[in-house]
Amino acid sequence: MIQNRFKVLSLWLILTSLGTFAAIDLDQHLTTSLTVPGSESAKAEEMLATGFNENTEGTFTVLLNFKNASPEEISAFESQIADASWVIPKSRVSLQRAIGGVLITNISTPNNLNEAAKYTRDLRQELRKLGLANAQVTGPPAIKSDVSPVMSDDLKRGQLFAIVVAFIVLILLLGISFQILIPFAFALATISTTLGLVYLIAQKYLMVLYIPNIVELIGFGLALDYSLLIAHRYRGSIRTLKNVDLAISKTMNTAGRTVVISGLIVATGMTSLLLVPIPFVRSLGIAGALIPLVSIFAALTLQPALLSYLGSHGNRFWKFGGMWDRGRKSTSIVARITALVIRRPKAVFVLSISTLTILILPIFALSLTPSSMSALPSNLESSAALNWASDRAGAGATTPIAIIMDLGSPRAATSAENISARKDLVESLASNKEVFTVAGGENQPYVDETGRYLRILIISRSEFGSAKSQSLVNEIRVKYLPESNFDKSIPIYVGGAGAQGVDLVSKLKSALPAIVLLTLIFAYLLLVRAFRSVILPLKAIVLDLLTTAVSYAAIVAVVQYGFASSILHTYKLPQIEAWVLVFVFAVLFGLTMDYEVFIVSRIREAKERGLNNSDAVAEGITETVGVITAAALIMFAALIGLVGGHFAGLQELGLGLAVGVIIDATVVRMFLLPSAMILLGRWNWWAPKFLTSQR
Repeated sequence: MIQNRFKVLSLWLILTSLGTFAAIDLDQHLTTSLTVPGSESAKAEEMLATGFNENTEGTFTVLLNFKNASPEEISAFESQIADASWVIPKSRVSLQRAIGGVLITNISTPNNLNEAAKYTRDLRQELRKLGLANAQVTGPPAIKSDVSPVMSDDLKRGQLFAIVVAFIVLILLLGISFQILIPFAFALATISTTLGLVYLIAQKYLMVLYIPNIVELIGFGLALDYSLLIAHRYRGSIRTLKNVDLAISKTMNTAGRTVVISGLIVATGMTSLLLVPIPFVRSLGIAGALIPLVSIFAALTLQPALLSYLGSHGNRFWKFGGMWDRGRKSTSIVARITALVIRRPKAVFVLSISTLTILILPIFALSLTPSSMSALPSNLESSAALNWASDRAGAGATTPIAIIMDLGSPRAATSAENISARKDLVESLASNKEVFTVAGGENQPYVDETGRYLRILIISRSEFGSAKSQSLVNEIRVKYLPESNFDKSIPIYVGGAGAQGVDLVSKLKSALPAIVLLTLIFAYLLLVRAFRSVILPLKAIVLDLLTTAVSYAAIVAVVQYGFASSILHTYKLPQIEAWVLVFVFAVLFGLTMDYEVFIVSRIREAKERGLNNSDAVAEGITETVGVITAAALIMFAALIGLVGGHFAGLQELGLGLAVGVIIDATVVRMFLLPSAMILLGRWNWWAPKFLTSQR
């Protein structure tokens, strides 16, 4: 790459520019869909589109308070809302129902989520023009329209904080020199290129709205981590070799190889999300895998090219040369901690394990939800409308559970036996204590124009995604429908947001074991190859699983129990979004493995130079703890950008990853890892002969 550095830099300049332009328009191609293909809720959605020509994701909901209004006034309100709906081409009023003093109107459109969202402002303006100033517009398109700018603002604040922290850390380490610009150039190139690739993929496949925040903040931390690991090794190489080309070559053969292994483990964790048959999760897996893969490509091409261009001038500084300029990477406190670990490995190991065990305890209270509808910024109209409707008309008013059936022939819905079966089912459902109200009938919107398709709407007393709401969906499926008087050959599906959420959580739970197993197997094989040991990879996996468990427990403690939530300004909620746990595992397992590979690689090098196990561990820890701590601090700052946002899922994701990174860089890598390696002794390096003979 050194010989072709101009071509390399030109290529990255092109990729960065194209990615930056693509990112500007990326939001228009992202969605919030929670569809689970092949599930019962998805089949219900298909039947809804076939029979009623409705599209849930393109449907607006207008809420109007009609307190003390006469029947004539309510009828006038219905007509006014219907008139306002014509501002959206090809739209129609699909449902109007008065519940608890609230007139709920669904306006169906043939558009997908992104196209429908463009009409949110027009609909609101038309309602106000017709005198309905207190009408509130919500529904998937309105929520998408409202949250997009808020997510953009959250991202900007998170980026600013991460950049400031990274800039301070890099100056402290590298001094005031041109070399501090390399990690930022590395991050800009990898993030822009990744977003450009996401933009291309989003033209054909569903990609979720959270992706820009995840790519830009996690990508920033990961890119600076990789760049910093390489810069650290390069500083040491150039100091001893005095030749730029040789120093770069040595750096890429050591730190470069470490970055590749770490990046592949991160990418594997992300790629394993493709096993989940949910577009929402798969899109996160695709975007998440692109981050480390693009970073690996940049580490092998862009960073050596930049180091080559800077040459020896890159190490020159102005007034302050940075902590790494001192030649020794360890400090007195690190040396004392390392000496303590080597002197008292059993005590340190037991204390470390005990500490992590205590921190893990909150995980047993974990409760999952598909999404937190109540945890949207309260100042948004779509969010305020949801909260207001929940207070007046029941928590499930805007996200009803829908029973949809195909009766097989026109006018079948009006047959005596089907009318009787419908009434019996409605009466039975209404007796359930969790049901606020049940809506059904013989005419539209409960029966389609042909009379072939029939639907019944159930409004839960609990909000979408709650444990009670999920239980109600399951009860409808396994109890009420099998016991109904409808012909057993009739295809009947339970759909709506509540059912969709149940299917999402179910699929995630069933897919998680496969994700974990695939990630662990691939990581183990990679580490066996890297460490030439069969014991060290097992230890690394156990330590990473401990870190992941602590991160899960931290999410539960803060979000469900409210521990420090007032300080962190996070939501206090009864449940955690299910996708967060899957994504935290996939990301954190790879991130923490970065530090494992970097430390153990240095220990392995010391061992191969002839040092005994204890001395090799001591040297590996003292030589790497500085850069590991710095990398963890930068990653932590980037992840705090997610915690500081307004969306529960991203808060939970950032919190879990941030806690995991800090715990891993301190308790695990400074105490548990070295004490375990001291106790294992020669067993650290045990491996079959075919592994030990490889170089």
